[in-house]
Amino acid sequence: MAPHPDPRQNHIMAALPLEEYKRLAPLLEPVELKLGDSLAEPGQTMRYAYFPTDAIVSLLCIVDDGDSTEIGVVGAEGVIGVSLFMGGETTTSRAIVQSAGSAYRLKRPLLKSEFYRAGPLQDLLLRYTLALINQMAQIAVCNRHHCLDQKLCRWLLLSLDRLPTNELVMTQELIASMLGVRREGVTASAGKLQKAGLISYHRGRIIILDRPGLEGRACECYQVVKKEYDRLMSHRPHPQYIGTDASATLTLRAS
Repeated sequence: MAPHPDPRQNHIMAALPLEEYKRLAPLLEPVELKLGDSLAEPGQTMRYAYFPTDAIVSLLCIVDDGDSTEIGVVGAEGVIGVSLFMGGETTTSRAIVQSAGSAYRLKRPLLKSEFYRAGPLQDLLLRYTLALINQMAQIAVCNRHHCLDQKLCRWLLLSLDRLPTNELVMTQELIASMLGVRREGVTASAGKLQKAGLISYHRGRIIILDRPGLEGRACECYQVVKKEYDRLMSHRPHPQYIGTDASATLTLRAS
């Protein structure tokens, strides 16, 4: 069995000062996230917060007839379970594993205790939450104002930023569910991108061949989300948090 990834593959863990990370690391539990696993359901209190290392989790809004639309995506840059430290305890969205991989989880009482210590982890979690809120708002704008071709490019790029490779394993049915559109529309849009030489798509595997070309076809929403994440998260910890080891000054960055 392959060793579990280093917790510091998660950008929040990587940004902690060394001494803070060493204190927190023993509390983290490694978990494997399988495609389709549910980490959170509307109205249910989560038992854990999850810090992905190489998995992607989609946040979905579910309507009464069962249809869903993706309102956010979380990977190695963030955490699943912001409601646990923001005082809500429950969430209205569903968190589903979009791309299988690894994560580390932290029990709810431990997360809340660490958050209310008002140290560097609290600062990072609050900054990440603001970046996530911005992503959700921008996706809402995108879904209302931009065409499917642009939305698909934006979705592919946001997913790609959260993976260590240029390959996604994703069926057209699942992509359609994420974007809240018909499967036939995704088929047509993906066909255009493949014909243009931007992607290769075969039996649920999407390989990005030309990222600059994909960015050129995406709407401005992708860059808005990325730049805001970079602005909020690519900062150094406050001087009082920095240890003597050089690795304590690691900063978050977009993939």
